[in-house]
Amino acid sequence: MQLSNEEEDYNLSLSKFESMLKTNKVLFFDSEEFEEIILHYLDMGKAALAKKALKLALEQHPKSTGLKLVQVEMLVYDDKLELAEKLLNELYAIEPTNEEIYIQKANICSKRDQHEKAVELLRIALKYTDDYADVYNLIGMEYLFMDNLEMAKESFIKCLEEDLEDQSALYNVVYCFEFLDQNQEAITYLNKYIDKNPYSEIAWHQLGRLHYGVKEYENAIRAFDYATLIDDEFLGAFMEKAKAYERLKKYDEAIESYSRTIELDDATSYALLRMGKCYERLGNKALALKYFNQTVHEDPLLDKGWIAITDFYVRQKNYQKALFYVNKALAIDNQNRLYWKRFATINKQMNFFEEAEFGYRKAVEFGDYGLDTWLFWVDILQFLGEFESAIQTLLQASEYFPEENEIEYRLAGLYFMLTDNTKAKFHLSNALRLNFDNYILLEDLFPVVWAKKMVQNYIAKHKK
Repeated sequence: MQLSNEEEDYNLSLSKFESMLKTNKVLFFDSEEFEEIILHYLDMGKAALAKKALKLALEQHPKSTGLKLVQVEMLVYDDKLELAEKLLNELYAIEPTNEEIYIQKANICSKRDQHEKAVELLRIALKYTDDYADVYNLIGMEYLFMDNLEMAKESFIKCLEEDLEDQSALYNVVYCFEFLDQNQEAITYLNKYIDKNPYSEIAWHQLGRLHYGVKEYENAIRAFDYATLIDDEFLGAFMEKAKAYERLKKYDEAIESYSRTIELDDATSYALLRMGKCYERLGNKALALKYFNQTVHEDPLLDKGWIAITDFYVRQKNYQKALFYVNKALAIDNQNRLYWKRFATINKQMNFFEEAEFGYRKAVEFGDYGLDTWLFWVDILQFLGEFESAIQTLLQASEYFPEENEIEYRLAGLYFMLTDNTKAKFHLSNALRLNFDNYILLEDLFPVVWAKKMVQNYIAKHKK
C-alpha cells in the first residue's frame, strides 16, 4: 500500500525530530510540523517526549497560537488548570474568533464539573468552527456527564449529520436510545442512517443488537449478516448472530457462527461453552462433552463451564461423574454458591444426606438465599432428626421471606414434633392464613403430626 504525500511528510518529520534528539543538533521545523509531532507523542502516551518537543517548538516559534494551544492541552492534561486558563485568556485577547480557545476553555470547565458552562462555550465554538461534527460530539459528551441523555442523543445525531463516518458518535447515539428505553426509535433511526451509509458494518451490527434486544431474532440475523458481508472478520457480529440462531433453536447455524469466531481469534470459553450447549440440544452428547471440557480447560475460573459439565452428567443421572466434576470445581473455587448448591443436590440424589446438608449450608453461607435452597436444607435437617437446627434455619429464612407459607407450615410441624404446641399453633395459624390449601404439606412432611387429632381439629376450625 502506497503512503500519501502527507503521511510521508509526517513520517519524515518524526524521524528527523528523533534523529535530532539523538545527535543534539538543533534542526528547524515549521510550527505545524511541531504540532503534529507533539500530538503524536501525546497520543502514544509519551508525555516526556511531547514536553521536550513543545519546549523546542516554542523556542523556534514563540508567537505561534497553534503551539500555545497545544501547550494549553498539555497543561490541562497535567491538571494545571489555572496556568492553562491564564494562557487561554492571553490567546483570547489576540484571537477571539479561534474556536480552539473555546474548546479548551470548555475542556477546563468540564474538568471542574462545570458541564453547563462547558456546553455554553462549545456553542460559541460552533459559530467559528469548520469542524461542526467534532464540536457536536464534545457537546454530546458534556450532556452525558450531566446525565441528560435526551440532549446528548440530539447532539450526537447532529454530529452524525455532519460526519456520517464518526463511529464513536454512532455508538453514543445507540447508547442514549437504549438508556432511554427507546429501542424501536433506535431501530427507526438506524434504518434511516443505513439508507445514507449502507456500508457501515457498525450500524448493521448495532441494528442487529437492537432487534435481538426486542426479540426480533430473524431481523437481528439479517442485520448481522450484512455486518459480516461488509467485514468478514467482524467477530462481534458472528458471535451475536450465533446467539440469535440459538434463540430460534437453529443450533447447526449457531454452531457454524460460533466456529467462525474461533477461526477469527483464539477460542473463547464463551464460544466453546455455547457450542457444547448447542451440540447437547442436537443430541450429540459426545461433542457436547468435548466442548464443555475444552471450556474449563480454556478458562478454569469460568463457573458456567464447570456447571455445564456437572449438569450434563446430572441429566444423564450419572451422579458419580457429576460429583467428580463439582468437586474439581470446588477445588478451584470453594466459595462459589452455585457449586455448593450442586454439590448438595447431587449428594442428596445419592442419599448422602450429611454431605448434602453441608452443601446447602455452604451455599447459603456464600450468598444463595433462594427459597428452594433454604427449604431443601431444612428438609434434610429434619430427615437427619436435627429439629432445633431446622427451626433456627427456618427462622433465618423467614427474615428473607416473612410471608412464605411453606416456611410457616414447616415451623408448625417442627414445633409440634418438639411438643411446643403454643409456637406450633402460632405458625400453623400463619400458614393457614397465607395459603390454606397448602396444609397438605403437613401430611407430606410430618405424617406423625398430621395424624394428631388436635392438628386436624385446628385446621377444621380454621376452615370454618
